[in-house]
Amino acid sequence: MSYTERLENVTVLGAAGKMGSGILLLTAMEMADLSMKPENKSRQFVLNAVDISDQVLAGVMKFLKAQVQKAAEKKTVLLRKVYEDREDLIENKEIIDQYIFDVLSIVRPTTLLEPAYQSTLIFEAIKEDPGLKVKILSQVDKNNKISPWYFTNTSSIPIHQLDKEAHLGGRILGFHFYNPPAVQKLVELIRAETTRDELVDFAHEYARNLRKTIVPSNDFAGFIGNGHFMRDILHGVSEVQRLAQEMPFVEALYMINKVSQEFLIRPMGIFQLIDYVGLDVCQYIMSVMNPHVEDEDLHSDLLDQFISLGVLGGQYADGSQKDGFLKYEKGRPTGIYDPDKKEYIPISQFQAVCDEKLGPLPEGAMPWKAVIGSSDKEEILDTFFKALFKMDTQGATLAKQYGKRSKEISLKLVSDNVAQKAEDVNTVLLTGFYHAYGPINDYFTT
Repeated sequence: MSYTERLENVTVLGAAGKMGSGILLLTAMEMADLSMKPENKSRQFVLNAVDISDQVLAGVMKFLKAQVQKAAEKKTVLLRKVYEDREDLIENKEIIDQYIFDVLSIVRPTTLLEPAYQSTLIFEAIKEDPGLKVKILSQVDKNNKISPWYFTNTSSIPIHQLDKEAHLGGRILGFHFYNPPAVQKLVELIRAETTRDELVDFAHEYARNLRKTIVPSNDFAGFIGNGHFMRDILHGVSEVQRLAQEMPFVEALYMINKVSQEFLIRPMGIFQLIDYVGLDVCQYIMSVMNPHVEDEDLHSDLLDQFISLGVLGGQYADGSQKDGFLKYEKGRPTGIYDPDKKEYIPISQFQAVCDEKLGPLPEGAMPWKAVIGSSDKEEILDTFFKALFKMDTQGATLAKQYGKRSKEISLKLVSDNVAQKAEDVNTVLLTGFYHAYGPINDYFTT
């Protein structure tokens, strides 16, 4: 079966979710672009968007229309060539509207699994629950007589586990998009020992057409991205708990969040990042990974405590940030939750005291966005970290410890054969997490 034939009938499971909607969008446009090639005019392309309710599916169709319009507006010159035989399409708006129609006409929203029984390719982006994934994949495979391929977006569950328990016979691989899929360039590709070569070949062609960067990860729970992120969380949490023995909890959390952002030149602090993903999601990923590691305990009592208090983080349907460890107003942190008082304490009440304890940033420090956008990034980073290592302030000390721990985590991912090489870990953190530099570097010694 050719690449085009494989994409004639596709299903996205969990199509209205944060990840599923992005996968749906990218796949719909790829299928539409294929359908417009002269040699494919006689083919019918169908993309089943499967989710739990008509309401959420209506929402995802609105999302698709808006996103396809944005994409069409950026490539009107190309679309003019695509529609050059259409004499009725003259104005740009007419061409854009036609492209929107052609993309959306491929998509079939449904709350039923039955359409997946006719698909040759199935993207799975449902809840990160091994039992649920196995149940649904098994049901589809038992009823689908054409031996479909499965691309799972799991970020933590071993692929060999899903393959074995759902009896898929090597017709599955991990194809982990980063959030949001339509914007993020990174995809982690994970194959089990049983995964067939032809799935991997197809995955590379599909990713190339989507202009994605593939990083291979070996089939260990959490893979590279969450393998680093979950352990990075645990270091941040342990530092807060240590500091909270000598200062108020909210001050300790503020300081570690600031250190992990401004002193390490990251786009957001570790506790902001946990809030972005969701405390309950991070806790669940750790619980999935933990049975598969022997020399450490991937678990956080602090996450348990906050979740039990109903502090979850995550995002609203419109993408705005929910309150978690931090309280947000117009997207900016304004408070930190005190688990003893069970309320958010305004950062303005203790920020000056904490900043004084931490001390200044190294001379010449620049915000993350300015650093990553500079043509002199490497020189800026080199100057920054040389200055940092000459400082003995509390902020500098905490940053050096944090950076060293990040490097230790990353090197262990390589030595444990989760990552095939150091460059792969760096690519995941640079591309998937938008760090300014890879964790395996010459700045921090372990």
